[in-house]
Amino acid sequence: MSKSNSHQTGWSSGDSSNGMSHHDSSHGGDSPEPADYEAPDVAVREEKHVTRSKFLVFVVLLLAVGGAATATFVLMKEEQNNDFTVAFAGLASEVSTVSQQKVDQLFGALDAYSTFIASEVEADVNSSWPFVTIPDYSKKSEKISDLLGLKRPLLVLSALVREDLKDKWPSFVLESAPGWYQNSLDNEGNKFTVDELMNVTIPFIHDYNLTDNFNPVPTQTPGSVLPILHRYPVEPTNTGLVTTSVDMLAIPEVADLFQASSVSHRPTLGFTQLLDTSEGASFGQFVIDSQIVQPITANGEIVGMVWLRLPWREFFDNLNVDGLFGMIAVLRSSCEIGVGEVADTANELSFSIDASGAVFLGQFDAHDKQYDDNLVSRLILESDIDGKRLPEGYCIHKLTLDLYPTEELEETFHTDKPTAYTGVVVAIFAFTSLVFLLYDYFVGRRQRKFMDRIVKQDQIVSNVFPTAIRDRLYESGQKGFDEDGFLDPLGSGGAPLADLFPETTIVFADIAGFTAWASAREPAQVFVLLETIYGGFDKHAYRHNVFKVETVGDCYVAVAGLPEPDKDHALAVCRFARDCIKTMKATTLKLEVSLGPDTSDLELRVGIHR
Repeated sequence: MSKSNSHQTGWSSGDSSNGMSHHDSSHGGDSPEPADYEAPDVAVREEKHVTRSKFLVFVVLLLAVGGAATATFVLMKEEQNNDFTVAFAGLASEVSTVSQQKVDQLFGALDAYSTFIASEVEADVNSSWPFVTIPDYSKKSEKISDLLGLKRPLLVLSALVREDLKDKWPSFVLESAPGWYQNSLDNEGNKFTVDELMNVTIPFIHDYNLTDNFNPVPTQTPGSVLPILHRYPVEPTNTGLVTTSVDMLAIPEVADLFQASSVSHRPTLGFTQLLDTSEGASFGQFVIDSQIVQPITANGEIVGMVWLRLPWREFFDNLNVDGLFGMIAVLRSSCEIGVGEVADTANELSFSIDASGAVFLGQFDAHDKQYDDNLVSRLILESDIDGKRLPEGYCIHKLTLDLYPTEELEETFHTDKPTAYTGVVVAIFAFTSLVFLLYDYFVGRRQRKFMDRIVKQDQIVSNVFPTAIRDRLYESGQKGFDEDGFLDPLGSGGAPLADLFPETTIVFADIAGFTAWASAREPAQVFVLLETIYGGFDKHAYRHNVFKVETVGDCYVAVAGLPEPDKDHALAVCRFARDCIKTMKATTLKLEVSLGPDTSDLELRVGIHR
């Protein structure tokens, strides 16, 4: 063994090999690889980069699908909500406009009717207020019903009777009532006869005793009274009597309205609670309607009135608006309505209206608060009466119609369109993702084939060079060729790969007698011997951290202390040489049977240089 202070080893792509894996596993299936193969850093980095890129693309696609689907669904829902809002606003605007027109038409018709009655009485020289008869009152009332927008409205004509004329009223009724009834029966064709109606007629001006089964009693109204002359339609009420001669001033609500009309000479409106006589109503069921007093004047004096019951449910029933559905109408008054269970506070009535008809919901605001922003409001009745001329405490009703949608109406605008469009968007993105994945699959398969080839090539390179040198060669690979494509040993002007290792030990081993032995053997036998022996040496080199430099014929050259420094390099080489000598003896004895009897005569010569 010899010593040197330093040992310099140069590395290039053509003069050295990695002893960790000089050959394949052909020297025996039970011999593992001396060293684990490590893929190049650049390959690992690129693979991680590609994996991260794929994951990023997948996440972006997933977020894009979620975002696009959500945006599509939200936008389509918003479009539906906008369609609903616009459609309801248009429908409610039409309803409110028609309602205002109907109210204006109703008051106009009442005014015209009262004027017509006054003119007809004035033209009859044989009549004077209050003892007047309106010929064909039933037929005239029936015609005016069309202008009022109501079917068979309760329309009452009353005459103002002074205190001094009260005594003459009964005889006037008994004389005139048969003609009134016959005229009404001829027009209305109801099931009663004149005699039956006369039997339930009270000729004197009267009221009903509410504490005595509604029995008629003479009116207690002081001064002038307001008995009923004509009623349309003519028929007995729930008391079993006709309303002829009933004093309307005995009804407080009517008395207040008539007093206001007498002062202002204008029609007045109030509210009253009456039995619901509409079809389908339960027995004893009450409904809150309006009552209107239209004064009749003659020579500037109030001589009577036309009283109308305005059933708001029927009013909303006959709006004749196309597409009317799922709407809540809240009729608000500027005054307390003054009737019903919540008379002291309530000032609104609620109705559900649609094409099939209106339903009275109650004396409260019944709309759903979630539709507050959809409110369409219109003032449908604004009185021009000067409040200063009215009795103290009297409130002039101004009516506002507030319209709101219902969930049923909104549901008609909610279709599967948002879901369908969202499904289309998701399908498009899913198809795009599928194409991307399919393309990535084929590219990946091609890339794997390419990488498999690269890895095999890299394994060959790794068999020749240490891992650190291999990676440095890859890093300098772009500089290894000149402009003409020829190898540039200096790496395009750079320094060659050469490192100084001051502490190393080299071992040289050859087979004594190999030349004579090999000359008498077949090449295959020579290969078997060398492959088996050197395979064992490779295992010892890996175990002792010795780097095999090269094999030349039967000469095996290795070094310790590089490419990774090792302070015990000399000891490692000695141990390596000892194990190699043992392996040589054992291998030649084992192969003597197959390679010839003189195989065991071969010996290993080892030289170590430090």
